[in-house]
Amino acid sequence: MRKIKLNWNSDKILSISAMSISFITLIIFVYQTNLMSKQNYLSILPYLQVSYSNNVTENSYSLSLLNHGVGPAIIESVTMIHKGKRHELQDYNNDIFTFLTAVHPELDSVNVFSSATLNRGIAIPANSVYNLIQVKNSEKDYLLLTSNLFQMEKEGFEYEIVYKSIQNEHWMISNSSDGPVKLD
Repeated sequence: MRKIKLNWNSDKILSISAMSISFITLIIFVYQTNLMSKQNYLSILPYLQVSYSNNVTENSYSLSLLNHGVGPAIIESVTMIHKGKRHELQDYNNDIFTFLTAVHPELDSVNVFSSATLNRGIAIPANSVYNLIQVKNSEKDYLLLTSNLFQMEKEGFEYEIVYKSIQNEHWMISNSSDGPVKLD
């Protein structure tokens, strides 16, 4: 057997060390880039919640969507379920009050109110409130709206709101869930 003699001089040692350090730096760079990507992905997480405010003394009732998360929540679809029957809100011009008057026509006489639509594609910014319906300063309208809403609850009223983040993650909130449920 013939022995191979290696000539190790300072130039060879220096070049192998430089290549090794470059390779280790590349591995660390790829790892850090992966971590930054995951952090960015997790940092954009909208967290929608349906909230209502009922002030009997001021004859005020409001129903709102709150985004407690980070990043906008983009509405995909809204489904109302009443007495076991599913109703897509888009069939009611994406207006909750229009849906409510279709279910309880006596609500058509409510005058002092504000209402907003939940169109597909509406973005609810982070840390903001989107007021869906509000009645105030009218005892008659307040009592009419709240009594009909409580009646609908007894009859089996539910909702499902599907939304997405800007990274295209899909979520759903409903009155039967404790918080947003990831759909992807």
